[in-house]
Amino acid sequence: MSAVADNAGPGAAAVLPASAGPGVLPAASAGAWLLPALLLGLVAGAAAQLQQPVLWPTAGYGALLAVGLAGIALALWWARRRRPAARWMAWGLAMLAAALAMGAVCGLRAAGHHGDALNPALEGRDLRVKGVIAAMPQANEAGTRLRLRVLHARLSQGAAVQLPPLIEVAWYGGAFRDAAGAADLHLKPPALRAGEHWEMTVRLKAPHGLRNPHGFDFELWMWEQGVQATGYVRTGARDEAPVRLAATWEHPVEQARQTVRDAIRERLARGDSEAADPARARIAGVVAALVTGDQRAIDRADWDVFRATGVAHLMAISGLHITLFAWLAALVVGALWRRSVRLCLAVPAPSAALLAGVALAAAYAVFSGWGVPAQRTVIMLAVVGVLRLSGRQWPWPQVWLLACAAVVVADPWALVQAGFWLSFVAVGVLFATNPIAERHLSVSAGARFYALLREQWVVTLALTPLGLLLFGQISVVGFAANLVAIPWVTLVVTPLALGGVLWAPLWDGAALALQPLSALLQWLAQWPWAVVFLPAAPLWAGISAVAGGALLAMRLPWRVRLLALPLLWPLFAWQPARPAEGQFELLAADIGQGNAVLVRTARHTLLYDAGPRFSRESDAGHRVLVPLLRALGERLDLLVLSHRDADHTGGAAAVLAQQPQAQVLGSIEAENSLQRLRPIRPCVAGQRWDWDGVRFEVLHPRPGDEDPVARGARSPGPPLPPRPNALSCVLRVQAAPAPAAPVGAVALLAGDIEAAQEQALLARGAAVRADLLLVPHHGSKTSSSDAFLDAVQPGTALVQAGYRNRFGHPAPEVAQRYRHRGVRLVESSRCGAARWSSAVPAKWACERDAGQRYWHHAVPPPADD
Repeated sequence: MSAVADNAGPGAAAVLPASAGPGVLPAASAGAWLLPALLLGLVAGAAAQLQQPVLWPTAGYGALLAVGLAGIALALWWARRRRPAARWMAWGLAMLAAALAMGAVCGLRAAGHHGDALNPALEGRDLRVKGVIAAMPQANEAGTRLRLRVLHARLSQGAAVQLPPLIEVAWYGGAFRDAAGAADLHLKPPALRAGEHWEMTVRLKAPHGLRNPHGFDFELWMWEQGVQATGYVRTGARDEAPVRLAATWEHPVEQARQTVRDAIRERLARGDSEAADPARARIAGVVAALVTGDQRAIDRADWDVFRATGVAHLMAISGLHITLFAWLAALVVGALWRRSVRLCLAVPAPSAALLAGVALAAAYAVFSGWGVPAQRTVIMLAVVGVLRLSGRQWPWPQVWLLACAAVVVADPWALVQAGFWLSFVAVGVLFATNPIAERHLSVSAGARFYALLREQWVVTLALTPLGLLLFGQISVVGFAANLVAIPWVTLVVTPLALGGVLWAPLWDGAALALQPLSALLQWLAQWPWAVVFLPAAPLWAGISAVAGGALLAMRLPWRVRLLALPLLWPLFAWQPARPAEGQFELLAADIGQGNAVLVRTARHTLLYDAGPRFSRESDAGHRVLVPLLRALGERLDLLVLSHRDADHTGGAAAVLAQQPQAQVLGSIEAENSLQRLRPIRPCVAGQRWDWDGVRFEVLHPRPGDEDPVARGARSPGPPLPPRPNALSCVLRVQAAPAPAAPVGAVALLAGDIEAAQEQALLARGAAVRADLLLVPHHGSKTSSSDAFLDAVQPGTALVQAGYRNRFGHPAPEVAQRYRHRGVRLVESSRCGAARWSSAVPAKWACERDAGQRYWHHAVPPPADD
């Protein structure tokens, strides 16, 4: 960042003559004058192409490219040969033509990538794959994740098949191996290293992520990584065993990264003892991330602290680290170069230092995994280096725009990454405010501290609205935390961590330096108002606020800066619309294999179930529901846990931690660990309450029903198998009558009840008629009986089940029962998060349809559709 800012000196604006307006430019400089238009067009064209829901045929992009190139040539000719007054038209034509050409290039690249996608006919089939481990493996309590470059693949019967060039598979071991069908094998995955050739049996599927409002786009992330199939290794007793074929020198950078990462873990996490110390292991993860860019090495709890204090950008390979490395490398090379007269005569020392700094920074970025932030920084440094070596001094907006366009040309999909906008907005604001280049400031220590303080304050003012738009949160302690963390991590921790590659004891110094910083950050994160969460506002409000933040950070009179307040107000005061009095809305979150349904009335919010637990450190609450509740600005009044199964309660702890005021109702036994987090009132038929004109009623279980586990423990003989499904809370929600609808719309949330409980509800005459039904037990064969469906008569049925889940939910025969009755079956695996309103009960909205982009997985329709 500082290297870029150094090019924006006061003299930069005086590069062109004072008379260099568009009306008097000489013909020779017309092409240079059109450069900003071309750069803007490149960025705009890439941004426009990223909005496409589906890709065009290749011929369409080819024609568009030809038109764009012809337009650029015409603009250059026009700017040189027409009267000066027409050059504005040439400027506009150049921008439009560059946008068309860049959009075509992006489309052609996307079409080529999309052509390597996994054949849907191969999903879920056993495939024997030969491949090389192309990235350092990632191990956790569930097993090991591998990224394989496919060399050859065949069906288990022997016929060769075509697979995507790069796939990612999980080799399960331990508590979660059953999810992969490897229950017959009790051995953990062996030690795996990048560059090894393996032959293994895998089952694959297209990358399929959870699609929720304001949620993480997993499919875009996999697209950027070049991974077009995910799956797991088959290691059961009846499967052909994985075979290690050879260790090679392929992917040497990944091998080196893995060696360094493992050495850091071994030295810092274990020390002199055989067992790893959890506290030391967490510090080791941060050091490993700083050296190798392995962000997965950092513990989730530490990430929460870093985000709350606004220093997450420092705890992995960031642009600041790359720039520091380039500066140090240039300093060392320049000092050594000046010791040789012959070298200085051949290449001036400043030029050699600049080239070495950029080259070594690029090498460090490659070693750190060549992540998007590292790519952006290296490209920006290279742009600045080329300008300096060529003797050009451009105005800062043109330098900034050139770097931006260069990044977009290299990676168009960076435009949809938060880091891209944070980086370039921060650099642009620093360029504009330009505190570093002021010549009247002295070089005293006090003046340098003042410059650092003001620079951090300017960046905070400018990025707070952008951070709120992108992440929905403001770190109140971020300014103070960054004042300490930026110099400490940049000048102390990172050099020690990098130096440890040459001399391992320096890693101990890095870990020691991290400990007081970690303690400070944890203390700051525990402050009551350390971080503030606000509802996600629409894009127009975010753009307005970003402009307001930039205006507030400018070196302008305060009367002018105060004009930023109206621009900031929409983002900070935004509140999502709520249902009208007497109406309610349902949002069935996309949480994979489980249930989680948000019910909103005019002034109250209920969450029915909390989704599954994915692993020891990951659950639907932390990954989906907590961010969703924050983005919607919801204050939860009641959490209903239908029963104790992990696919319904897995995210409850995270939700309750984020919603301390929420009460809990559910069929949860007294000994359950959730009872220690919050008292849980039993869910019993007959319970009723009204919220804002909306009636809520529990239909099941009855007071006399008993947990089969407890009943089996008291009965003679072996205990009955645990089937908590029988005690699922069945919740009926009914809107108030309206002139257009004398009977208010009804939603029936049925949990995991099975045919016996369905029959019991019908036998006692329960009011099960509903417009919307949450399909019992995710569409299992044991539920959704004919008599029950005939009584409910739903117009819409929601199935919350994971894509290609191992249970086969919804069962084909169950889905056919719904379709035979004309019921609209909405599956979360195809729809993503589904919205339904009692005001318009015949309609629903799917998140996958609302924000569809060409990189998103298009789920094939059911075979009987």
